[in-house]
Amino acid sequence: MSRNRGQVVLLAAVVVAVALVPMTLAYAQLGYDADRTPSPGPTDPSGVDEARETLRTSLVVAAADVDGEYAWGNREAAATAVREAIDADARRLAEDRAGEERSLAVAANGSAAGRWAGRNCPTGDGRDFGACRVEEGVVVQERANETTVVAAAFDVSVVAPGERSEVTVVVRPVA
Repeated sequence: MSRNRGQVVLLAAVVVAVALVPMTLAYAQLGYDADRTPSPGPTDPSGVDEARETLRTSLVVAAADVDGEYAWGNREAAATAVREAIDADARRLAEDRAGEERSLAVAANGSAAGRWAGRNCPTGDGRDFGACRVEEGVVVQERANETTVVAAAFDVSVVAPGERSEVTVVVRPVA
């Protein structure tokens, strides 16, 4: 009986060894994913995501500086102050991309800001807010006769040799 048992164990070892051959070949063909390095191209979403986050952060800071400092009648000056702060960060972001054989351009999009304001401007019971207005791609709203920044819309273009990605983003200072 022990002689048959040894043969069964030997047969089992052969079956396992034969099963490992196709698994080893499949692993060799697939390769190890960490060995691959993606080429930084404009279709890489991290470029657009980074731009969106930079614009949002810049808008948060600029909106905090503007809110409560400008009367509603002076909303154009408030929007200009916001745009100047955002444009400075957009230029820095574009300069950072220039060393990667890609260019990044950010431009205000007044029509996208207007569409966003028409659909999303805060209103309703218990709120004593005025209408939203779009100034230089920045959505502002009158609240207690003061200018409050609600959102801003931008066109972001990422260009590399042979490729181009364009997206319109709307960022808000408060989620």
